[in-house]
Amino acid sequence: MTDTDDELRIEEPSMTAGEVEMLLFALDRSRATFAWKTGGLDADGLNRRLAPSTMTLGGLLKHLALVEDHRTVLDVTGRPSRTGEGLQRLGPPWDTADPDDPEWVWTSAADDSPEELYALWRGAVARSRAAWAATLADGGLDQHTRSPMWDGDGPNLRRVLVDLHDEYARHVGHADLLREAVDGLVGEDPPQHG
Repeated sequence: MTDTDDELRIEEPSMTAGEVEMLLFALDRSRATFAWKTGGLDADGLNRRLAPSTMTLGGLLKHLALVEDHRTVLDVTGRPSRTGEGLQRLGPPWDTADPDDPEWVWTSAADDSPEELYALWRGAVARSRAAWAATLADGGLDQHTRSPMWDGDGPNLRRVLVDLHDEYARHVGHADLLREAVDGLVGEDPPQHG
């Protein structure tokens, strides 16, 4: 992934921004930091491990692409790509997952090229951003998820958005350590240009 100014740009909202704008800013800031921490690496860099963990930056890219697509399809739009159960509902490439391997998303990343991993994550982020924008414009954060949970209801979109940001916050910390081990890159936010 070649870092682009747009991908890494952090646009600060007003200090008095509303809830939606502030929550989306927090998510986009974490996405930008994640893009910076995972960007510009070859297959060796994406597959490097920091013992004793088996986690890799490539695995993180694929995992967060899945999280983005999962939240978008099941919670935000409620429109699965396919019928069926589990990841098969999300369509390609998730429909190729081994249903008996809970680590598939992590381990299969080693078989994907850097270009495939970066495109997968970027595509999932783009779909997520578009879905959130359309859905929030049509009712805000108090709406319930589009796919009800086992009890027939679901959390509101506020909870889903906070959980999505939480997932990034957790994994940006992992990416921070893994990237430092690859080439020494450190820092909190991507450099801002222009």
